[in-house]
Amino acid sequence: MIAALEGRAAVWSTIGVGLDVTGAIALASVAMWLVPRRDRFGSAGTAMVCALLLTALWSLAAAAASASTSLAADFIPSLAESARNLAWLVVIYRLFASDGRHASLAPIRPVILSLGFVEVMHLAVDYGFTRIVIDEKVLSIAFEFGVMFRLLVTVGGLVLAHNLYAGAPRESRASLRWPATGLAILWAFDLNLYTIAYLAGNWPEEIAALRGLSAAALAGCVAIGGAKNRDDLRLRPSRAVTFQTFSLLVIGVYLVAMVAVAQWLSYAGGNFARLVELAFLTLGSALALVVLPSRRVRAWFKVILAKHFFQHRYDYREEWLRFTRTMGSDQSAPLGERVVQSIADVFESPAGLLLTPGEHGELTLAARWNWREIEVPAVALPVEDIGYFESTGYIADLDDMRAGRESAATAPGWLVDHPRAWALIPLVHYERLVGMVVLARPQLVRKFDWEDFDLLRVIGQQVASYLSENASQLALAESARFEDFNRRIAFVMHDIKNLASQFSLLARNAELHAEKPAFRADMLVTLRNSSDKLTALLARLSRYGSGGVDRVEQVAAAAVLALVMERFRGQPQVVLAESRDVAITASRHSLEQVLVHLVQNAIDASEPGSPVFLSLAVEGMNARFEVLDSGAGMSADFVRNRLFKPFVSTKSGGFGIGAFEARELVRAMRGRLDVESREGLGSRFTVRLPLAAHSDIYPNYAEKVA
Repeated sequence: MIAALEGRAAVWSTIGVGLDVTGAIALASVAMWLVPRRDRFGSAGTAMVCALLLTALWSLAAAAASASTSLAADFIPSLAESARNLAWLVVIYRLFASDGRHASLAPIRPVILSLGFVEVMHLAVDYGFTRIVIDEKVLSIAFEFGVMFRLLVTVGGLVLAHNLYAGAPRESRASLRWPATGLAILWAFDLNLYTIAYLAGNWPEEIAALRGLSAAALAGCVAIGGAKNRDDLRLRPSRAVTFQTFSLLVIGVYLVAMVAVAQWLSYAGGNFARLVELAFLTLGSALALVVLPSRRVRAWFKVILAKHFFQHRYDYREEWLRFTRTMGSDQSAPLGERVVQSIADVFESPAGLLLTPGEHGELTLAARWNWREIEVPAVALPVEDIGYFESTGYIADLDDMRAGRESAATAPGWLVDHPRAWALIPLVHYERLVGMVVLARPQLVRKFDWEDFDLLRVIGQQVASYLSENASQLALAESARFEDFNRRIAFVMHDIKNLASQFSLLARNAELHAEKPAFRADMLVTLRNSSDKLTALLARLSRYGSGGVDRVEQVAAAAVLALVMERFRGQPQVVLAESRDVAITASRHSLEQVLVHLVQNAIDASEPGSPVFLSLAVEGMNARFEVLDSGAGMSADFVRNRLFKPFVSTKSGGFGIGAFEARELVRAMRGRLDVESREGLGSRFTVRLPLAAHSDIYPNYAEKVA
């Protein structure tokens, strides 16, 4: 039992030394910082510096003194405390003098002198008992008198500190508030300490060990009061430091709680207590391992800290640096994915989509980021639903739309029905919508506020400028490729001119030497070589022909489909899934060329033996030709940025104009070519051409037209 008490005293003595030294360092630092700024407290500045240094010496004396149960056991800490109190009484008097109240308030001077006399009497009694050997009863009486002297000084100091601030004019209270608060903390702690000591009849070591906290608080208050600009002393830790510090604090509290419970159970003793201790530690550790690493818990901590510890939710410098890193660092990722990620990072959203305007103004899928499972239709957002977002830049909360709280904006059904879809963010550049970002639901969902809107508008405008610049660069690159193609055509025209010259010369010579066998043999060789050269030139220009639409006329769609199937008769994987006898307005040769190209591409993209379906159906006022395969598929980025770009080919030796030419041919026939594709699943090419004006759907129409 004695050993346990001694160990407990040693622990509290160590705590007291640490706190006293910490308080002394804080007081000395503030004193040195205040020396060049002492005029901020008027005539009390010099006295306050001295009082801070004496208080620091008192803290060091308390740290150096050995633990004891009697106030009279060591004279040095008592002397230092008296010097501290006398110095602060002088400071209070000088603070009263700073606004002239020392002359108008007559009781101030006698009170301060009386308190000074009490301190001197205490020193005399304390010094006398440290030099005279007396019995325990006399020491007990001396202890009570010493405590009473201290109580008188602390009560008087608290009264003076209260009157210093409460009786000050309104214009003087700002400079007196913090020094008065610091002195009130210092003497209020002493009041409680000495009251407990007087009632208990001995020195409370546990409470006395915490006196360094009051000294540190006094130093902090004086520093705040002496700061010319209060913002100079405001703590502005970064969000990363705050989150990490808070995490360490949570871990520390957890460990302290675990140790405290374990110690309490060990004091209870017994095998059952040991079992409970073991079970508690096991369950607590398991709970910590499950809860602390949770992304949802961490997200909740971040929201709470940002809400209560910072004036603004976002660290705008850090957000901008992260945005520039995302957009500029990883060039291997497509621009669309980087755009989505840069906006998703703001809300810690795990996934997102980028929708950009298609050929006819509707929004189509341009990029995915970590969101493979969502099905996006070919027309993600119709043209009629885009105007409101473009004109207002409205950021849509899809949860509000699902609950019916938002009716101004319209979101597509596929987006509202998807449970992970959370927000729809327009990207506006010079009052023109260049895209929209769809964000998936984050771990911790919250409502948007003005700060979110401001940050998203800035980031949205920036990424919109990136998208516009990228589109301009692609257009310039395409123009450069057309220029290159024109140069190639110039060479082709040169070859054709040479061939034309040969034919002209051959024709003139034939008039003179046609009857000669040798000339006829040479002429045949020349014609054959020229024909081969022309065929090669045509093959270089287009795979299936010239590509021009000579004349749009009424055509039997099923007959064209039959010609295409005849073309691939040796390919059993090409399957005619559906056909209708309808008349359309088109060019028979151009339509055949388009379908042959699409079917051949589907065959090239599919595994051997994998079926390629060709079908013809009626859709409103259009005939719909579909070519469907289950091949490798294409990414949204490839479909948007490369598939229909001329001179971009994935085939060795290809011109890269097949898909481009097919789309242009369909447009020339007043139709439309759409593509839906998913990587690893396959592609669907849809050609829509208008029905003939007087066309009716009935059997054997193809034969009648033929």
